[in-house]
Amino acid sequence: MVAEKTLPRPDPGRLLARLAQRYADRITGQFTVPGRPGRYAPLPQALPARLRQALERRGISRLYSHQAEAWESVRAGQHTVVVTPTASGKTLCYTLPVVSAAISEGAKALYLFPTKALAQDQVAELLELNRAGELGVRAFTFDGDTPGDARQAIRLHGDIVVSNPDMLHQAILPHHTKWAQFFENLRYVVIDEIHTYRGVFGSHVANVLRRLMRVCAFYGVRPTFILCSATIGNPKEHAEALIGDSVHAITESGAPCGDKHVLLWNPPVINPDLGLRASARSQVTRIARAAIRGKLKTLVFAPSRLMVEVLTKYLKDVFDHDPRKPARIHAYRGGYLPTERRRTEQQMRAGSIDGIVSTSALELGVDIGALDVVLLQGYPGSVAGTWQRFGRAGRRQQPSIGVLVASSQPLDQYIVRHPEYFRDAPAEQARIAPDQALILLDHVRCAAFELPFVDGDRFGGLDPGAYLEVLGDSQVVHREGERWEWIADAYPANAVNLRSVADGNFVVVDRTDGRQTIIAEVDYSSAALTLYEGAIHMVQSVPYQVEKLDWDGRKAFVTRTHVDYYTDAIDYTRLKVLERFEGARAGQGTCHQGEVHVVRRVAGYKKIRYYTHENIGYGPVTLPDQELHTTALWWQLSQECLDEHFASRQAALDGFLGAASVLHTVASVHVMAEARDLMKSVGTGDGAWFATRDAQGRGQWRATDGTLARAGERFTPTVYLYDNYPGGVGLSDPLYRVQRELVRDARALIEACPCRAGCPACVGPILAADESTDATPRHHAATVLALLAAA
Repeated sequence: MVAEKTLPRPDPGRLLARLAQRYADRITGQFTVPGRPGRYAPLPQALPARLRQALERRGISRLYSHQAEAWESVRAGQHTVVVTPTASGKTLCYTLPVVSAAISEGAKALYLFPTKALAQDQVAELLELNRAGELGVRAFTFDGDTPGDARQAIRLHGDIVVSNPDMLHQAILPHHTKWAQFFENLRYVVIDEIHTYRGVFGSHVANVLRRLMRVCAFYGVRPTFILCSATIGNPKEHAEALIGDSVHAITESGAPCGDKHVLLWNPPVINPDLGLRASARSQVTRIARAAIRGKLKTLVFAPSRLMVEVLTKYLKDVFDHDPRKPARIHAYRGGYLPTERRRTEQQMRAGSIDGIVSTSALELGVDIGALDVVLLQGYPGSVAGTWQRFGRAGRRQQPSIGVLVASSQPLDQYIVRHPEYFRDAPAEQARIAPDQALILLDHVRCAAFELPFVDGDRFGGLDPGAYLEVLGDSQVVHREGERWEWIADAYPANAVNLRSVADGNFVVVDRTDGRQTIIAEVDYSSAALTLYEGAIHMVQSVPYQVEKLDWDGRKAFVTRTHVDYYTDAIDYTRLKVLERFEGARAGQGTCHQGEVHVVRRVAGYKKIRYYTHENIGYGPVTLPDQELHTTALWWQLSQECLDEHFASRQAALDGFLGAASVLHTVASVHVMAEARDLMKSVGTGDGAWFATRDAQGRGQWRATDGTLARAGERFTPTVYLYDNYPGGVGLSDPLYRVQRELVRDARALIEACPCRAGCPACVGPILAADESTDATPRHHAATVLALLAAA
């Protein structure tokens, strides 16, 4: 919305000056994105009188230029995507045409948001607008938390139904006959935060939208799509890939904004010889303390749920040590119960919280009020994601500060050492692969359940005939003349998870006081890494110890504890090549693409003391292996080549582990891969052995059961980059096509690193190296890459 109550706020300039004076040696880049005045347009003449009155009562007497352009585009029946910065009023771009049509024509709309928090936030906004003008528009949230007795009323009476792709996939489309009245009057489909729909998740969502359009066609409607996104490099192309139709793109924002001061911060070197730096965690904590003491509202983005809890504890130890006073520091992440997250959001909007520590859950547009400072522990993986997070601070004309604190990861170090790259780099492009075979088969199955296929039907522009034949062989569909009818008893949508490989979240049950209370939930893919027996699981920095894990029942039973450490899982991955699709020479070695079998095992965990972060113990973990068949590309050198160029097998293994780290970094940049979508590993081609690092960072071979190889055993190491999804999601093929460029860029990254022997910023976590010779981990990795480079 345009109007927003603003209160006098402390000047972030004091903090900026203090940081620049005291920590100049840690600031590798500092620049200001100048603020700009707003560009405005009058409220449209065609607005219903009641809606105009509601807007004026909320202090909105004019629109930003991009809001007015969106109104004209949508009213003309064009599919429209709006791509403007955070807090630029994108909500009005779809609220005005949707509410106007609902009032004037009884039209209905479906809103899709990637998270429940965003959906709840949107309904609250609609209800406030509704009350301001007594509009009579009925807006409801329809998600997994919606009571059963309310669902029928929403289906029959909802003018605007606010949901998410998962509910559309599992609860709306399979039961579309119950939604007949809604679909017959569906005029608009709003899809917000489309930059989050990329990779595996985005590929699934594109197919869910194909199914939605099939159902809409069945009811004789063709809704107009209104899409919104944070800045990405290909908004028009990405929106068109999602909905399969042409889209009008609006990319120029008319919203005013204040100056945004950006700092790139590299932690100080604490061991010059090894290139080791102070942790990003310690630097973020230091800056956050200074900001909060300066009365600046501060948001910290942490890279994981575990780190959210650790940072929250550190800040609470400083600012919330008096239990008689309201908490000034809160944590916010997935896994918390909805009531916990809503309470935190409300307190942030009310201004009663001074600091909040979050995962990427708050990267999206949940309204948490005005912020002054945003801190990032580590580079989020993309330029677009970094600016999206920085955009959470400095609404309207208020100045703000964004600080990116680099970790020791190679990509982080590249960013802070090349501030001009970050300042000038265009936003990355979002990619999806909706026609990936396994994903497509899943959704053709779901679509066949919803409506029969007829010969000649298309599914997203594709002929689904081959997939229907496969389903016919599986006896889930049956051909009757020109029709394919569903005949199975199964309910297919329940078996397809849009966000992860496996299904079924785990609930965390607290039984400290004898009662059993659910305090959190954890997704399947994270459960093995966080809920093993003996793990310390934290909620709002309160530690609970996992006493029992019921894997089949998807439950973890915990009790409150008092310990001075947290736990971190130790996991191993091994691969076995099943089939080679393509192969080529790579310097003196080879590069292949093909199908592999991946097994991931959590073998144990470390106990890490707070503040000192020393390892104070280990524990075993016994859990089922996680397996998948997927696609990969891999590089290999012959044993003869290794014997010629390396003094020992140990040196060759260290070289391959370092090369894997660098190749993974440059590959992730090439395809804008999510961290969970592209993985790396070093192993043998037969999958019998895989490589890990010991406590000193040196390579060691382990067997399938985790036992170490005996001295003198001979293995040929292989670097793998693989799609972390069954069947692959389309990353391996484009990477194979540029395998020469990947090796070239990996060599350049190592050469540009200022360390002597190798460090976490180039070849990985090396803790010890003999610098008296050239036989360093850095040298070994560079040798591997040189041998793989084209002649």
